[in-house]
Amino acid sequence: MLFLIILVLVFAGSFFLPWWAAAVIAFIAAVIFGGKAGKGFLSGFGAVFLAWTILALMKSIPNKNILAGRVVQLFPLPNNWIWVLVVTAIIGGIVGGMSALSGALLKRTFSK
Repeated sequence: MLFLIILVLVFAGSFFLPWWAAAVIAFIAAVIFGGKAGKGFLSGFGAVFLAWTILALMKSIPNKNILAGRVVQLFPLPNNWIWVLVVTAIIGGIVGGMSALSGALLKRTFSK
C-alpha cells in the first residue's frame, strides 16, 4: 500500500512540483502509512525509481532521445541515452528510499 501511495503521489506531483517534492511525499507517506523501516526504504526506493523512470521516458521518447544523448556525452558513461535514464532513476530511488526510511523511523520513534 505504501508503495502505491508514494508512486501515485510522486507521479502526479512531478508535473507541477519541484524534484525534491518526491522526498517530502515519501517522508509524509511513510510517517502516515509506514510500518517497518526496511519495508519503508524499499517502498520509497521502488516507487520513486519507477515514477522517475516513467516520467523520464515520457519526456525523452517524444524528442527521440536527443537531449538524453547529449547529456550522456557530458558524463563518463557509455555512449547510450539509457544510462542517463538509469542514473536518474537510481538517484530518485535513493532520495525516495532514504526519505521513506526516515519517515518510518520517525513513526517508530514516536509510537513507542
